[in-house]
Amino acid sequence: MTAPAGRRGLAIVEQAYRGAVETQFADALYCAFLFHSHLGGLDLLLRGAAVTYALPAAPASALRIGRHNVTTLNDPRTGLAVLIDAGVRIWVEERDLHAHGIDADRPLMAGVRTVSPGEMATRWSQYRGVFFL
Repeated sequence: MTAPAGRRGLAIVEQAYRGAVETQFADALYCAFLFHSHLGGLDLLLRGAAVTYALPAAPASALRIGRHNVTTLNDPRTGLAVLIDAGVRIWVEERDLHAHGIDADRPLMAGVRTVSPGEMATRWSQYRGVFFL
């Protein structure tokens, strides 16, 4: 199901955990999966705080709001693993890793690649479409 570079789309996620409680049923990574399925291929660029999605980590504990535990929040690492298994190429901008205190030698999730700042923008014309999620 992997399309040639010219037929793939590019999705960009910059805001981490945006609307996590409100959008439990469909976060940005789920939308990326749908774009990948419908377009026949997708690359995903994580920028800003979203680069932290690519760090291996234990699952987060439930969120407590008042007397209620919210246990249905999406886990971005699980979402990335699903995307990688589906053939989505995942990229993170090196500058944003450094901006969030992440050393260059710290391992990222398997299948995640780094890219220099602005490098993906030079490739935009090669994509079928570019989407900010």
